[in-house]
Amino acid sequence: MDSNILTESGTNELEVLEFVINGNHYGINVEKVREILTYQKVTPVPNSHPCIEGIFMPRGTIITVIDLFGALGFDSGDRRNNLLIVTNFNNLDIAFDVESVIGINRVSWKDVVKPDATVSAPGTGIATGIIKNTDNLLIILDFERIVESICPETSLRVSEIEKLEDRDRNEIPILVVEDSPMLCQLIKDSLNKSGYTKLTIRNNGQEAWDYLMQLKKNNSVNYGARCIITDIEMPQMDGHHLIKLIRETEGVKHVPIIVFSSLINDDMKRKGERLGADAQISKPEIGKLVEVLDGLVAQDIYN
Repeated sequence: MDSNILTESGTNELEVLEFVINGNHYGINVEKVREILTYQKVTPVPNSHPCIEGIFMPRGTIITVIDLFGALGFDSGDRRNNLLIVTNFNNLDIAFDVESVIGINRVSWKDVVKPDATVSAPGTGIATGIIKNTDNLLIILDFERIVESICPETSLRVSEIEKLEDRDRNEIPILVVEDSPMLCQLIKDSLNKSGYTKLTIRNNGQEAWDYLMQLKKNNSVNYGARCIITDIEMPQMDGHHLIKLIRETEGVKHVPIIVFSSLINDDMKRKGERLGADAQISKPEIGKLVEVLDGLVAQDIYN
């Protein structure tokens, strides 16, 4: 599986692991998947959330197992023939109990349909995208949202912002690129509390790129985007492809870029660095995001 080349070169493609729950087809970004294991004995954890089956320890690492059947509202039934998808995101190792694994789909982000509010309402929906396969619809699940609903402490650490309140940064325009309405609001609130109130929000890389090109046309890039904060996983255009376009384009290539994503690991950091990201921060660390943002805009002011 040669997934590294795709995101490394910013080709706006992704690979989705397709799996089955209760006869329905769902997907997860391959970048989040470490391995797939046959179902193993799990040690229950007393007084844990009903969707936490327990823990197990493959190769010496303790990993929490989440009952994805229960998280999606289905009866898990007999688990003996199930599989465990072991993942890593938000700096967490988590395994998800699934019925079976079909294989890997390679698609363009342009072909990923954003669910509307009837399917994925802000704050409650757990579908981030839909892929139209020949025989079925493949729903890409928001695994970060699933884990957060079970373990709220994995969400953005907004308490880190308290020490940064009552500052004046409202003359600095920041472009935020994030497709999750809930996370977008949390990021917006946190930046506002930190003094950054001149924010432009775009829901995916394509919208952000169109906005930057309009600023460039009007010779107003520095007045509309002194720094960019972008997610990686987004329909239409992902964050890596957005960075690639920006760094290749005169007039906007100088703008600092911060990647703020659940997919920050060693491999993804290398890809982001090669594409030209100035900083890469895991999504729970909102305090660190603001501190890095402070440094980049200060550097921009004095250069």
